[in-house]
Amino acid sequence: MKFFVDTADVTEIKELAATGLLDGVTTNPSLVAKAKRDFREIIAEICAAVPGPVSAEVAATDLDGMLKEGRTLARIAKNVAVKVPLTWDGLKACRALTGEGAMVNVTLCFSANQALLAAKAGATFISPFVGRLDDSGADGMELVREIRTIYDNFPELKTQILAASIRNVLHVKQAAMIGADVATVPPAVLRALVSHPLTDKGLELFLADWRKTGQRIV
Repeated sequence: MKFFVDTADVTEIKELAATGLLDGVTTNPSLVAKAKRDFREIIAEICAAVPGPVSAEVAATDLDGMLKEGRTLARIAKNVAVKVPLTWDGLKACRALTGEGAMVNVTLCFSANQALLAAKAGATFISPFVGRLDDSGADGMELVREIRTIYDNFPELKTQILAASIRNVLHVKQAAMIGADVATVPPAVLRALVSHPLTDKGLELFLADWRKTGQRIV
C-alpha cells in the first residue's frame, strides 16, 4: 500500500519525503488555508519535493470552471493530480481531464455507487472519506471494502482506492488489510505507525545490557 501525506505544510512534507517512505501528497482547500500562502506556489514546491502524485483541488463547482482550473493546476507539474468533487459536473470534468492525460482524484466519496461512477469516468484515484463516515455513525472501512469488491469484480476498472479522512493507526491497518491502494494520512498518524510500547521497552533493555559490557562499537 502506498502512503500519501495529507497536508500542505511544505517543511513537513520535505522532512517526511526524506525518509523514502512517502509516495505522494494530498491537499485540499482547508489545508491550503492553514498554510496561508499562494496556492499555486505551494503546489509547485510540493511537486518538486515529492516525485509521486500531488493532489490539488479545484475550487469551482461548475463544469467549465473545473475544467479551466483543472487545466491550470495540471500545468504546474507533471505529477499534479487534479482533485474534483464527486458531482455530475465533477465526473464530467474527470472524464475530460483524464482524456487530456491528467491524473484525477475524485474526492468526497461516501458510497460504493459513487465510486463505481468515478471509475467509469476514468478517475485515477477515488477518495472514500473513512473518518467522516465514522463520525456520522456509519462504518467508513466497510465502504472501502465494498469499493474493493466492486473494482476487483471488474478488472477493466483501473481506479486506485485512496483511503482518505484517516484518523488513526487502526484505520491504516484496516485499509491495508482490505486492499486499499493508497492511504493518505495526517503527518502525526504517519509518524505514529512506527511506535509501539514494547519496541521502546525492548530497546531500553538492550541498551541497558549493552552498557553493562563496557564496550563500544566505534
